[in-house]
Amino acid sequence: MEGMYINHIAVFVCAVANLGLGALWYSPALFFRAWQSENKLSDEDLKKVNPAKTYGLAFLFSLIISYNLAFFLGDDKTDWVWGTTAGFLAGFGWAAMIFAIIALFEMRSWRYILINGGFIVVYFTLIGFVLGIWR
Repeated sequence: MEGMYINHIAVFVCAVANLGLGALWYSPALFFRAWQSENKLSDEDLKKVNPAKTYGLAFLFSLIISYNLAFFLGDDKTDWVWGTTAGFLAGFGWAAMIFAIIALFEMRSWRYILINGGFIVVYFTLIGFVLGIWR
């Protein structure tokens, strides 16, 4: 593991970025109503959510995702171009594709797949960029 470098602050920022990007992506300005409709969730259903549990676990899982990508990009030759490319490839080629396969078997709509799969691709690309540039 010689030449391996993990910027732990960047990893933490990438985990926080998941919550920030999610707040924008799933906001009324972008995809909230479409997402809510595709999931058949009422406003009352959403009021029942335990925010501490949901955001706490989301942050923990985002931290795991960010560390995982940081280890893949840990080579000291990694730069923002490779980080962004690797983030996109991981997001699109792995994460969004397995999400789409699961959603197909759950008989979800293409709209549902594109809203959530799009978030996955954008998020992975963003954290790849952050991890690549913040060496």
